[in-house]
Amino acid sequence: MRGGCRLLPVLLLCGLCGGREPAPGAVTCGSVLKLLNTRHSVRLHSHEVKYGSGSGQQSVTGVEASDDANSYWRIRGRTDGSCQRGTPVKCGQAIRLTHVNTGKNLHTHHFPSPLSNNQEVSAFGDDGEGDDLDIWIVQCSGTHWEREDAVRFKHVGTEVFLSITGEQYGHPIRGQREVHGMPTANHHNYWKAMEGVFIKPSTDLAKHDEL
Repeated sequence: MRGGCRLLPVLLLCGLCGGREPAPGAVTCGSVLKLLNTRHSVRLHSHEVKYGSGSGQQSVTGVEASDDANSYWRIRGRTDGSCQRGTPVKCGQAIRLTHVNTGKNLHTHHFPSPLSNNQEVSAFGDDGEGDDLDIWIVQCSGTHWEREDAVRFKHVGTEVFLSITGEQYGHPIRGQREVHGMPTANHHNYWKAMEGVFIKPSTDLAKHDEL
């Protein structure tokens, strides 16, 4: 196990370290995972680096490394209690994505993104609590968000899709990709659940799929 094992809650470590390949299944509420953009092969990432323009909030980027501990996000409901731990996430359900290491929520708003001039995506709030612009709809084709499927995240407040089109930052986050919101659904806004801790509905125990 590289990188992120020690940074996740101690409660989950028994399921995280040394687990087997998980069987296919639905992504569940309370799970902690990484999200891969299938077009550009980078994972959704954040860190304590703020945008130098726009909102000045914590930046959200895409990184190629699969073992970066700053790429873990927790699946939460639109409100506390609306996404019970271990419950499969439905297609069309409203969720929040909370960055594990900083406690901020995936967020977007009407600021231009710094490189592509699309809509800025940031990480916002404290200890998992932000505002109504932290809410995203999971768009998928079946009944539930399946781990094997590529899905889209559509922002409730501004109706953009979480996207990457390949623009790369320079210093101090050289090589990381810009993450932004786009108004149209296309091949730049498909995401797949990757490494992480998946909560099983029946036992409420963590499962592991990590390099």
